[in-house]
Amino acid sequence: MKQLGVTTGYDSNYTRIAYPNGDVPRTTGVCADVIVRAARDALNLDLQQLVHEDMAHNFAAYPTKWGAKHPDPSIDHRRVLNLEVYWTRVGARLWAASAQTAGNDFPGPLEAGDILTWLLDAGEPHVGIVVENSLFTTRIVHNIGAGVREDYLFSFRGERAKGHFRWPVA
Repeated sequence: MKQLGVTTGYDSNYTRIAYPNGDVPRTTGVCADVIVRAARDALNLDLQQLVHEDMAHNFAAYPTKWGAKHPDPSIDHRRVLNLEVYWTRVGARLWAASAQTAGNDFPGPLEAGDILTWLLDAGEPHVGIVVENSLFTTRIVHNIGAGVREDYLFSFRGERAKGHFRWPVA
């Protein structure tokens, strides 16, 4: 929630950043940056370093979609598909969609702090964090293109649930 009004832009361009604890300017970023910053600010955990170290030892477990030949600490943690692999590898995945379960609902229960991934209507992966879940509504914080904002889950057409994670694992 502390990112609301701070991260007001969206920029998916590659930017070389410091390692560890590197970040693009807080005024911008992608959906994954919301999660990376929340982990740093609230839990003192550096997803940049955690993902990079896991990729360095297990590179073949990660997607090859981008044609990378080796881990890159400037970008790997900023890609939703890599985060999904990392969270799965560390035991944080509670649910993942299959061809039979893909749809507009996440199996519950959802809790504040849970991380959700879904596919946007164009098929692009997206990530957000649950800030409230009640009988009538699930609210998330994410960056879908105009900066960090709070929304109701699936307030856009054509979204499909993909993954539910609770991280860090106790």
